Amino acid sequence: MSKVVAGLRPGGRSARIQEAVHQAVLDLQASMDHAQMTIPLIAKQAGVTPSTIYRRWGCLATLLSDVALAKLQPDSMPQDYGSFQADLTAWFEQYFEEYSSEVGHHLLVDISSNPESDDREQCYELVSQQLQVIIDRAKQRNEPYIEVQLIIEIIISPLIYMILFSKKQLEMDYAHQLLKRLFEDYL
Repeated sequence: MSKVVAGLRPGGRSARIQEAVHQAVLDLQASMDHAQMTIPLIAKQAGVTPSTIYRRWGCLATLLSDVALAKLQPDSMPQDYGSFQADLTAWFEQYFEEYSSEVGHHLLVDISSNPESDDREQCYELVSQQLQVIIDRAKQRNEPYIEVQLIIEIIISPLIYMILFSKKQLEMDYAHQLLKRLFEDYL
């Protein structure tokens, strides 16, 4: 993730540079292969110098990871469909659709390709927070629920593994099989 420097104004020049560079990466990703992207090319597209990017992100892997993490930020809280199972099913179907897509695959590769960054942990926290919202609702309704860690181990982890390491085209049926196993074994 980009470095946070004390004293910078939110929305100031620093934020404008970050936005321009992030948009340049997204634009270039849409028009070319990942392997062709370079910091000088991104800098030119963003209207900044390459040294600005190197100073702020250090390397291409860190920049791509930062952009991916920003794209992975949820737009909203999980919807409330009235029950733990319905809430988790709807959330996981959306998660599946987003990450099993070609764009989602590239985002996951970018996040996981930089071992120096804490973006992977932040990605884990984003998922955990979304799941905790669903669990908290179930607790308020006095419903049975499944803990975050178990949900991640039973449905999220296998899905991410298949997305990253299999060429198999995943269908929604796969997501439903994972959910069925989770609900049958743990609810």
